[in-house]
Amino acid sequence: MALAPVWRECQDAEVGQRCVVPRVHARRAHQLPVLESSADRPSGYAVDTTERWPVTYFLHGGGGTVDDAAAAPALHSDSMITVVPDGGLKGWYADWVMQNTAEGAANWETFHLSQVVPFIDANLRTVADRDHRAVVGLSMGGYGALHYAEARPDLFGHVASLSGGIDFGVAEIRAAVLATELNVTGAWCAVSTSTPSGTGQCTRYGPYVDSDAIFGSPYPVLNADRVWKAVDPAAPANLDRLTDTGITLYTGSQGPIDHFTRIATSTVKSRLDQRGIPSRVLDYGNGSALSPNCNGGHNYGCWAAAFADYIPRLAASFEAAD
Repeated sequence: MALAPVWRECQDAEVGQRCVVPRVHARRAHQLPVLESSADRPSGYAVDTTERWPVTYFLHGGGGTVDDAAAAPALHSDSMITVVPDGGLKGWYADWVMQNTAEGAANWETFHLSQVVPFIDANLRTVADRDHRAVVGLSMGGYGALHYAEARPDLFGHVASLSGGIDFGVAEIRAAVLATELNVTGAWCAVSTSTPSGTGQCTRYGPYVDSDAIFGSPYPVLNADRVWKAVDPAAPANLDRLTDTGITLYTGSQGPIDHFTRIATSTVKSRLDQRGIPSRVLDYGNGSALSPNCNGGHNYGCWAAAFADYIPRLAASFEAAD
């Protein structure tokens, strides 16, 4: 099913409603926000119907949903359009190696990059160039953001990864991916109190799937983990693709997850520096210097504050590119 007819059906939707955008390359339909409210579309969008706007794509974390964006108010900026595509409970922003699992066909990367981005540019007044397009994400979405920026530097001129699983050379990060595949609750959890359950805790990652389902075998034996290595955001060949991209990385240091995202962030920063690729890294440690609501852990108390720091800087970069 084409996306455009579905969009036309949603044109008369009330402010804040969502339309269901079928995912052409997967079995289930997924929700994409109708950008009709000030929370998703700049308040000035309807004032001047000739003005075009930069776009930021927010990728949510593992176990989360599009509703999580509400927990980071800075994402709803009057300086840009914000798009929040569904990434699945454990989609990992990937075209899965296995397409016949209990999840059905899963081609998240193709869906987002080949369908959602062109769809948004065709139906909203965007500035459709890389200098005015950003991809940002946290946790699982932090991996997705950096991976998408590397996979399609022609699309994204700005990227931000918050507490992202951005180094598949770290065994514990690979293990976290496997935990989501095997539906081990509590692993790599990145939901907010804005999710329907309101608990802020991951209760499921969808149906159990094979531990090789997303990226293939994780074991570095006879190149069995070749897909992991090919999509690893920390791989030097992938980092080289970010030469002309604005890069920002955030991480805390507390708890079992951000302990390892801090290691991953440090590795990526070091390799970028070795290549002379500029980047900005904010390691907020225990969170005390970032926000009173941040404890340095893997949660929206820190991520909301990180976005409050990042979005004004991104808006200034968009404006400078005009």
